[in-house]
Amino acid sequence: MAEKLFLITNDDGYEALGIRVLADILRPQGKVVIVAPRTEQSACSHSITLHRPLRIESFGDDIYAVDGTPTDCVLLASQVLLDRTPDAVFSGINHGPNLGDDVLYSGTVAGAMEGTLLGARSMAVSSMHMERIADSATQAALARLICDLLAGDWPPDTFLNVNLPRMDKPLSGVRIAGLGRRHYAETVIEKTDPRGKVYYWIGGVNPSWYGAENSDFRLVAGGFITITPLQLDMTHHPGLESFSRFERNF
Repeated sequence: MAEKLFLITNDDGYEALGIRVLADILRPQGKVVIVAPRTEQSACSHSITLHRPLRIESFGDDIYAVDGTPTDCVLLASQVLLDRTPDAVFSGINHGPNLGDDVLYSGTVAGAMEGTLLGARSMAVSSMHMERIADSATQAALARLICDLLAGDWPPDTFLNVNLPRMDKPLSGVRIAGLGRRHYAETVIEKTDPRGKVYYWIGGVNPSWYGAENSDFRLVAGGFITITPLQLDMTHHPGLESFSRFERNF
């Protein structure tokens, strides 16, 4: 039986702590190839670089850096660097959570989504705190969880969004979670530079969140590792019936 092949990317860059920890977790289970952005690409979502050439740098030991996005990395890995489709694609461990609406903006989640488009089981992994990434007990729990998940059945065209809890809470367990919602207060902040010109920062501080009892925000706050199944098909299927009255022929 061929050795398992795992592709890892992220949006924090190929030198990030999280990607090194994830590689160490996966190596006992198979061959690991890291293909990650040369520099941080946070909040780039599922963007692809179309208007300039891309370059790949090798740093030995199956570590490559691409001057592009996580999606670029997965595409180049599949078409240039790997000789077969990986058995699984992992994106992370991200330095910061990807909860609720954040999955729409996240380069980390997009890396896993692109892996799913390739036909590989794919998982995005993020952490509330850097200290959680470095915690040996959390690493052991994550290694067992990944092994169990890969051994189970997955619905087609589904990928997983995993979040590790805050470090100021004991690790409580694992829960399947729905996406919560996040409200960014004062999302656009206006400032004036020393020359008197106005500029803007997007991204307010201390955003509030809300959601059901089984939402990812609530469960992570309680010390749980959360798993949220996501899907490629963004169709709102009940809406097909709701809007069918607008169909017509010309």
